Amino acid sequence: MQNQLINYLRLIRHISANDAQIISSCFEHKIFKEGDYLFKGDGRICRELFFLCKGVLRIVSVNDKGIELTHYFYRENQLSTILQSFNDEVPTPAAIQASCDAEVLAISKSRLLELYKKLPYMKEVIDQQNQLRLIEKINVRNTYLGEDAENQYKLFIMQNPDIALRVPLKDIASYLGITPQSLSRIRKNIS
Repeated sequence: MQNQLINYLRLIRHISANDAQIISSCFEHKIFKEGDYLFKGDGRICRELFFLCKGVLRIVSVNDKGIELTHYFYRENQLSTILQSFNDEVPTPAAIQASCDAEVLAISKSRLLELYKKLPYMKEVIDQQNQLRLIEKINVRNTYLGEDAENQYKLFIMQNPDIALRVPLKDIASYLGITPQSLSRIRKNIS
């Protein structure tokens, strides 16, 4: 799993063997089953950054009506956290949940700051990847604007065929802002 992270980072910039050892030593391997929370918000501060090695994660919150809202899905070779909470150390209602069985490499904020002292270029690498995810989130959400539920689902399937096959339909419905029953009807209509 550590090699997967190093290989990913090496796509972004050169990482020496010595630096690879330093980076690997800072991350902890963790395994989660479908439905497990990597971080449960409820007004807590997110203090870990995750590199997803296997599976799908989702950022989720519960609205004032008690309805789960999926904000975003993460797939393999992506960094995941509740960014504002992690960066600014502020409480958040959002959570990170495994939408299917998942394996991650986790690093605490304190260990990440230590890593930045040892390898200052890592701050730029991590910040750049987080910025890319934010831009991606905005672009993805913008593609759904003005589309009806059926077209949103079709777009989701086209953009995320791997995720659509691995996560529960209720998570996809939550992401699209529709009920699971509506999603079932849509799926029947387009089959």
